[in-house]
Order: sequence, then C-alpha cells, then structure tokens
Amino acid sequence: MGTERKEVLLIGAAIIDVLVRPADAEVFRTGSYPAEEIRMSPGADALNEATVLARLGAKVRLLTVMGSDPAGNYLLMHCRREGILLLDGCVREGMDTGINVVLVGGDGRRSFLTNSNGSLRKLCLGDIRMPFPKSAGIVCFASIFVFPKIGVRELACIFAQAKRQNMTVCADMTKCKNKETADEMAEAFSYIDYLLPNDEEAMLLTGKETAFEAAEALLRTGVGNVVVKCGKEGCLVMNREEAYMVPAAADAVCIDTTGAGDSFTAGFIFALSKGRSLRECAEYGNECGGKAVGAVGATRWLDSRDASG
Repeated sequence: MGTERKEVLLIGAAIIDVLVRPADAEVFRTGSYPAEEIRMSPGADALNEATVLARLGAKVRLLTVMGSDPAGNYLLMHCRREGILLLDGCVREGMDTGINVVLVGGDGRRSFLTNSNGSLRKLCLGDIRMPFPKSAGIVCFASIFVFPKIGVRELACIFAQAKRQNMTVCADMTKCKNKETADEMAEAFSYIDYLLPNDEEAMLLTGKETAFEAAEALLRTGVGNVVVKCGKEGCLVMNREEAYMVPAAADAVCIDTTGAGDSFTAGFIFALSKGRSLRECAEYGNECGGKAVGAVGATRWLDSRDASG
C-alpha cells in the first residue's frame, strides 16, 4: 500500500454495551444484587476494532448503521472524539440503536441480553457503499454471521470489490447461526487474505475437533492466511507454507473477556498496516487481546495506555 492508502475500513456493527460485573443468578431470587461495577461503553465488533485502531494511531473509517436516537447520538459523539470517520447516511430515522446488557461472571465469562429489534443485526448489502474510498488499503468485515441479510453471496460481492481495488481483505467472525459449513462459505472466503476466528468458531464451522484441523479446513476454502484466536493459549497461524503457535502474553490477568477478540483483530490489523511480518502481527494481536481482558469493557484497557504502535 502506498502512503495515500493507509486508511483502514471497518464494516460491521456499532452499539452500546451496558456491562455488569460480577453478575450472579442470585438477583432472580433476591430481586436486587450489589454489583461491583456497572458501566456503559461503546460496543460491537466493528466499533470496538475501530476504537482500538484509532487509539493506536491508525486512520479509520467505519461503515455501520445506527438509529437517530439518544443511543445513536452517544455513539456519534464517541466516533467524533476518537477521530473515527463515518460515511454519510449511517444514521437512520425509525431505527433503534442496539443496546446490549453484558453480564460478566466472576471468572470473566459473559452472557448477553440483546435487543432483537435494534441496529445490531440490521446491516445489509445496500448499506455498503461501493466502490470503497480510494484512501483505504485494508478492509475488515467484522464479523461474518452477525447480519442475517449478509450471507455468502453478499460477502463475496463485498470482498470481490475490495480485491478489484487492490485492498487487503481481513475478516473476523462469530459462531455460525444456521449450520453453515466451511465449504458453503468458500465463494466468499476465497477472497480473504486474513481470516481471524476464535477456536470455537472455527471448529463449529468446519466440524473439526481441534483448532489445527479447523485451520486446515479453512485454508482449503481459499483463504490466504488463517489466524485462530485460542484464548490463554495464544493464537495459531497457518497458511500454505507454515503453521505455528504464537503464545499469549504470560502476564495477562482475565477480568472480562468482552472485546478481547476484537482487540486482538485490531492489533493484528494495526501491525499489518505498518508492514510488519505475519508473526509480528500475531504477537501484537496477542498483546492487545491480553491487555483487553484485564479491564471491564472492550476498549477500556486503552484509557490509561500510551497507545503508540
């Protein structure tokens, strides 16, 4: 990428997270429970990644939809404050901005209450303006299987356009919702340079029992590089020339896993945008993901950090 194409374009959801920690089922017995912390923050895959990238110093553009309501105004102010560029028309009248309640257990694991009528899953192909801005060198779809109206054919359309513009294509994903298989996703996956699932997502999609076997199956769909996030084990990197584990940061302390995968992906993409090697990108992704689990909320780990790349 030339210096004029350093912008990262993120495609996906932007909502508000209301995080409760620690959350316990006792509240349903007693009617009240003294949580240690209740916090509101911007959330969802694409906005989390955009926020981390912006804090790290990248130029970021976010393609999303949100409602013309108080929650949407909160997200607009956040994006302005962080320097995240938004495409015109992302705010929609009559749409409720998504709000998730994230219940964080004592072990850092999460449960979600989601608004099925909110903006979280509303993005469709018609919302994605193409061709993409010429200033963008990397496009990341975050994340596959979130949006009911964006299936394999729509993804293929998006990724093919990015490749026509000589952009690097990255994609994160969540658990498949309708028993999709890796073979069924090949039409879209064949355009992806870097696919970044976690181990559970990769194994569910491929029907394999290990992250290594799942990565092999994903490579057979045509993906250039598969980077499987394996939690406290670090990540598995695989392409047609090599396969290796990159260990997680030894000093990571898990308080809340919210946004850890998003922080990994953002760190990986940031290093990629700087021209670093594949291993270095994976190492920096691990570093960002490890710091994310040490604070409540997806991006709070950056609040007191000198976010230099």
